[in-house]
Amino acid sequence: MSETRQQGAPDEARISEASLKQAEAYVEAEEGAANRLSGVVGHVVTAIAVAMSIYHLWAAYDIVSALVLRPVHVGFVLVLCYLLYPLLPRFRDRLRWWDVLCAAASAACIGYVLAGGEYFGDNATTPSDTEVFVGVVFIVLLLEATRRATGLIMPVVAIIFILYALGGAYLPAPWTHRGYEIDRLVGSLYMTLEGIFGVAVDVSSSLIILFTIFGAFLQHSGAGKFFIDFSLAAMGGKRNAAGRAVVVSSFLLGGPSGSGVATTVMIGSVAYPMLAKAGFGKDAAGGLLAAGGLGAIISPPVLGAAAFLIAEFLRISYLDVIWMAVIPTCLYYFSLFLMVELDARRFHAREVTFDLPEGGLWGLTRRYGFHFVSLVSIVGFMLLGFSPVNAVFWATIVTFGLSFLRRECALFPKKLIRALADGSIGALNAAVTCAAAGIIVGVVTLTGLGLKFSSIVIAYAGGSLLLTAIYTSLIVWIVGLAVPVTASYIICAVIAAPALIQLGVPDFAAHMFIFYYAVLSEVSPPTALSCFAAAAITGGDPYKTTLQSWKYTMPAFLVPFVFVLAPDGIGLLLKIPPDGSWVDLVFVTLRTLVGIAALAATTQNWMWARTTAIERTMLLVSGVLLVFPGLLEAILESITGLQVEHTAAAGIAIAAVAVALHRFRLARA
Repeated sequence: MSETRQQGAPDEARISEASLKQAEAYVEAEEGAANRLSGVVGHVVTAIAVAMSIYHLWAAYDIVSALVLRPVHVGFVLVLCYLLYPLLPRFRDRLRWWDVLCAAASAACIGYVLAGGEYFGDNATTPSDTEVFVGVVFIVLLLEATRRATGLIMPVVAIIFILYALGGAYLPAPWTHRGYEIDRLVGSLYMTLEGIFGVAVDVSSSLIILFTIFGAFLQHSGAGKFFIDFSLAAMGGKRNAAGRAVVVSSFLLGGPSGSGVATTVMIGSVAYPMLAKAGFGKDAAGGLLAAGGLGAIISPPVLGAAAFLIAEFLRISYLDVIWMAVIPTCLYYFSLFLMVELDARRFHAREVTFDLPEGGLWGLTRRYGFHFVSLVSIVGFMLLGFSPVNAVFWATIVTFGLSFLRRECALFPKKLIRALADGSIGALNAAVTCAAAGIIVGVVTLTGLGLKFSSIVIAYAGGSLLLTAIYTSLIVWIVGLAVPVTASYIICAVIAAPALIQLGVPDFAAHMFIFYYAVLSEVSPPTALSCFAAAAITGGDPYKTTLQSWKYTMPAFLVPFVFVLAPDGIGLLLKIPPDGSWVDLVFVTLRTLVGIAALAATTQNWMWARTTAIERTMLLVSGVLLVFPGLLEAILESITGLQVEHTAAAGIAIAAVAVALHRFRLARA
C-alpha cells in the first residue's frame, strides 16, 4: 500500500465495463471460457447439465455403485466439456460438428464401460484389442477435454507421466522401473478403479459436484449478495470499515462461490470504490481483494475441492478436515485483519460512509438472515451423524426450502433450473481435472514413483525434516504455478507427502501442509489469476498487485511449518500432541498468534508508529522463532550437534522487549 500517497485516492472511483469484462476473462481462465449458447442448442445443453445435477442428487439420496457412479459422472463431464468449451477461441459461442462428434464418442466410451458391468475390470491386466482401442480413444478424449476446460499444462503433465510409465526401463537410476506395455497401462487406467476412475473421481462424483450444486443454490437464492451487504453493514461507520468489510465478506463468500478468482471479482466489483475512497491505492486494494479471495478457498465449512480429497486420501471424515482447518483459517484472517489495520494506521485511512440497507444491520439480518442457516447447516447435519454426502444433500434441500421465506429469493422453476445447470457447469473444471489427475495417480501407483521420489527428496535433504519441508513446499509451489489447486494437491499428495510421513510427520499434518501450499498458486506469478483479476478491477499493475497480495498473505502462510516442524504444532489442527494436553493446544495457538503479529508488524514496518531498524529486526527474529519454532533448534543442532530448547520462550521475550522499546520511544516523543 506504499503507493497510496503517490496515487492519491479519488473521491469517486468507478469500475468501467471494460475492467469488469477483463476481470471476468480471468475467471474464465480459471474455470474455462464456456460457449454462450442460445436457442434449441442452449436448451439442450442446459437440459444435460440439469440432468447431471438431478442424477447426482439422486445418487446422494440413494445408493449407487461406484462402478456406475464414477463412469457416469465422467461421461456427463466430458459431454458437457465438449459442448461448452470450444476447440479454439475463434470457434466460441457456436457448436461445431466436431464438438458433437467428440461428445458422442465420449458417451460411447463410457457406455462401453457400463456395458461391461461389474466384471469389466477382471481382465485389466490382459485387455482385448477392442478394449485397448476404446481405452486409448477415451484417454485422448479426456486429455482434449481437459485442455479445453483448464488449458494445456494439465494434459501435458499427464502425457509426461504416461511416457514415464511406458519408457521407465530406459531411464537412469533412481527413476528406472520395469516399463509397461500400452495394453497393460490402458487396462490399468481405463478398466479399473485405480486409474482415471480412482480416488480423485470418487471425490468429484460424490462430494465436489454436490458442493457446487449447493453453492449454486446459495448464489441463486441471493446468499452472495446478502453476505456482501451484511459485511458492509456490520463494518460500516467504523474505522477502516472498507478493508474490514472485504475480509469479512471473503470468509462468508467461500460457500456460495467456491472459487478464489470468482470471490475476488464478486467482492471487488462492490468494494473497490469504497477502498479507493478510504485511501487504498490501486495495487494495495487489488492485493487485499486477491488475499480475500484466497481466504475463500481455505475457509470452512466448504473449503476448496482439494479438501474433499484430503478426507478420501486419509480415509477420515470430511468433518475432521473441517475441524483441522478451523485454527489455520482463524490465523489467516487474523493476519489479514492485522495487516489491514496496520495499513489503516500507517496511511491514515479515511472513514467511508456506506449506503446501508433499510433498517441497517439488524433489519438486513431479520429479512435475510436465514442464509446463515443454509451456510452452517452442512456442519449441523454432520454433527448429527450424517455422512458428508448426505449432509450436503440435505443442506441443499434446506437452502431450497428457506429461499421461499422471501419472494425475491425464492427458487421458482426458472431460477431452480438455472441453479441446477450452474451447479453441474461449475463442477466441470474441478471434475475434468480430477479425471486427468487419475492418470497421474494411476501411473504413480503402477510404477511406485511415490516411494522413489520420497527417497530422492530425503536424500537431497540429508534426512533433515527442516530441509525436506522446505523442499516439499517449493515443489508444491512450483507445481501449483502450472496446474490448478486441485491438480497440484493430487500430484504432490502422491509424490511428496510420503517424504514428510517417512520422517515422522503425521499423515494428516503432511497432507494439510501440501494443501495450504497448493492454494498459494492463486496468488503466485505467472498464473496469479486472483491478483490479475483484482488488478483488472482496480486498474493497478498486475505484478505489483501480486506482490501486495503476498505481503498480506505471507505471515499466515508460514503457519503450515508449525504443524510440520514443531512437536506440539499439530495442536493448530485441533489434535492434542502425544504426551500432551489441551493446554499445549492453546499454547501453540497463542504462540503462533504472537508470531504472526510480529511478522505482520515487520512486513508493514509499523506498530503504533513507524518502527526503527532495531525494532524491526527484533520483531523479525521473534516472528521466526515463534512461527518456525524448530528452525533455530534444527540449525544449531546440525552445526553444533547440541539440542537447543525453549526458542519459543525466547521469541516471546524478544517480541515483548521490541514492543516495550517502541512504546517507550513514543512516550518520550
